[in-house]
Amino acid sequence: MTSDSSTTGASAQVSPVSPEQFIDRSPMSRRQWLIVTIGLLMMIAEGLDAIVAAFVYPKLEKQWGTPDNAITATVTLSILAMVVGGAAVGPLADRYGRKGVTVCGLTVFSLGTACMALTHSIGAFAGLRIVACLGLGAVLPTMMALVADWIPARRRGQMIALAFAGVTAGTTLGGLLSSLLIPAFGWPTLLVVCGLAPLPLIWLLMRLVPESVSVLAARGRPASDIRRALATALPGEDLSAVTPDGTGTTSQQRRGSARKAVLSRGIASTTYLLWLCFLVGLGVVALILSYLPMLIERMDLTSTQAGAAVAVFGWGGLVGQLAVSFALKRYDRFQVLAALWTVAAAGLAVALVWAVQFVTILAGAFLLGFCLPGANSALQVIAAVAYPPSARATGISWANSVGKLGPVFGGLFGGLMVDAGWSLRTVLVVLAVPVGLCILAVRALRSRSGGQEGAAEAELRQQPLPQPVKAPTPEQV
Repeated sequence: MTSDSSTTGASAQVSPVSPEQFIDRSPMSRRQWLIVTIGLLMMIAEGLDAIVAAFVYPKLEKQWGTPDNAITATVTLSILAMVVGGAAVGPLADRYGRKGVTVCGLTVFSLGTACMALTHSIGAFAGLRIVACLGLGAVLPTMMALVADWIPARRRGQMIALAFAGVTAGTTLGGLLSSLLIPAFGWPTLLVVCGLAPLPLIWLLMRLVPESVSVLAARGRPASDIRRALATALPGEDLSAVTPDGTGTTSQQRRGSARKAVLSRGIASTTYLLWLCFLVGLGVVALILSYLPMLIERMDLTSTQAGAAVAVFGWGGLVGQLAVSFALKRYDRFQVLAALWTVAAAGLAVALVWAVQFVTILAGAFLLGFCLPGANSALQVIAAVAYPPSARATGISWANSVGKLGPVFGGLFGGLMVDAGWSLRTVLVVLAVPVGLCILAVRALRSRSGGQEGAAEAELRQQPLPQPVKAPTPEQV
């Protein structure tokens, strides 16, 4: 009788947890750090592929005599292909799995980029570039969702921001490779190298990264598969308290559509605010990168000085994104984003003062690079945690797809301002207005969040992992 009572008492102390709750309550494992590292490498590949074509287009004009309108059409269609690719894959990743969609996207954009080196006409080049961009648009949202799914809630923001910093690192690396490979070997070699280099990541992803438990549950996979995935990511942890049938996604969510979840009545306003922030945030960065060299040269500075300013902006972005990944470990994500945009808006508003000579322009470029790309990194975090796991890939992919339209509008409005003869100082001051609008949007997002998620994460930190039940000793009987 005493033995039965002891066993019952011990069992009562163990409460079942879902796989997602188990991940949130567990410490970061080496495998989870490896998943973040693979995500970082994926983002470097994305940034690398996104930038190299920009260095190739001028060579096509000289070698093939390609007209400007053909280059413009190729760039525009490529951006639209990324938008379509990103928008289409989100629901597929939520329904069928993150890994398969990510592998397909990575394969398409890698091989498409490499095959562009074999073309001899702008038609074939543009066709392959569009195909490559369809795959390119699929990689970022699905990989970010996969990272978010496997990281504990208390470290999720930091790790997503760290992985996303790879995009800026990739664009910086792409500029360096372009300066080395094109003069020595020609632009086809650059495309082959940048296209084939990411392919080994497919093996790493398939071999080392398990599928998200939320996807496995949504697909009705057996409990053994879910526990196997947890054991891969969290080796050595006791899984006796994990109840696969009690995952974070309810049966109604599993049957429902991720599309409907992202645009449901309770979360639709959050979605629209995120879309606005992504559109403006990516658009402002693209406008500055596109027209900064031209506007600097109008100030009677050299092209070398203009290139240095762009490089400083890029390095500021890399430093800013890495700083955001550490700041998010201690500070609220909305506060970090609002602070970055506030400093950026202030810097833009007083550009009439500092954008007058080369030294101060370099300082201003670093500050804006630190704040604006850093803010875009924080946006990825907000999008990743704004949606339930069953709709996470859809929410991230749609926000990024809308954001990719930002460079289109940024290029259009930037062109109008440049054609009107506006100076660098005037253009920067005008950009303070949309950035200020984003600050208001962040406040609205924070008020909708209501701090509930932060409280939930604090509770997770305080709750210990359930301990396995031990058989009573002879002294207890």
